[in-house]
Amino acid sequence: MKWLILAFIAIPTTELALLIYSGKVLGLFPTIAIILLTGVGGAYFAKKQGMKVWKEFQNRMAAMETPGNALIDGVCIFFGGILLLLPGFLTDICGLLLLFKGPRNLIRPFIHRWIYKKMKNGRIIMM
Repeated sequence: MKWLILAFIAIPTTELALLIYSGKVLGLFPTIAIILLTGVGGAYFAKKQGMKVWKEFQNRMAAMETPGNALIDGVCIFFGGILLLLPGFLTDICGLLLLFKGPRNLIRPFIHRWIYKKMKNGRIIMM
């Protein structure tokens, strides 16, 4: 819970400071253009990547395989798309990183470990 409170205070404050700084350095209209371009471009790219992962998920299910990484990729792409729609530079960077396969491959072991810990503690039950 303490991380959530910190995130709701620190992230918007940092984003606001970066937007103000960008407005001073680049100007108002270029800053707004960057925000709009990352939002629209990110939504398009998230949709494209999401459809690719959805097809992989369907193929794995049709072959009676566990969706595993396809499911994790889908969740990462979903959160990346949401982060790209939020105004700000830090959220845009994090969102873009979640849309590309390379950074997702780097964070996937942490997600696997987190899920394993939750399963071991009985917080996630597999049937």
